[in-house]
Amino acid sequence: MSNLRITEIKAFVPSKNFALSQQFYQDLGFTMASEGGGVAYFHFGNVSFLLQDFCAEGFAENFMMHILVEDVDAWWQRVQESGVVAKYGVKLSTIESQPWRMRDFCLADPSGVLWRIGQNTE
Repeated sequence: MSNLRITEIKAFVPSKNFALSQQFYQDLGFTMASEGGGVAYFHFGNVSFLLQDFCAEGFAENFMMHILVEDVDAWWQRVQESGVVAKYGVKLSTIESQPWRMRDFCLADPSGVLWRIGQNTE
């Protein structure tokens, strides 16, 4: 019998300015566990992604990540306190209630990648 158990899935997040994006995610509170060969491995607790030193034209602006959190208000406050909006000139939306039973907000990174951070409401 084959072992088809999946242990992890990670997205390769594009960056237009690799060094700037690395600093952005660290300022946001992610840990950069490793970096080499144009890829940086970031994690926050048990969730992770790979930041790549690559960005095709228009790719980052059409790339979206989703983080499901237990307390969206705490995360919105964390983003505010991190100073990334002013430091990097990125966009941050307000928290909204969505028809798909979630409260969430959006944060764009310096490359234009949209992060939707949300909490289930039911």
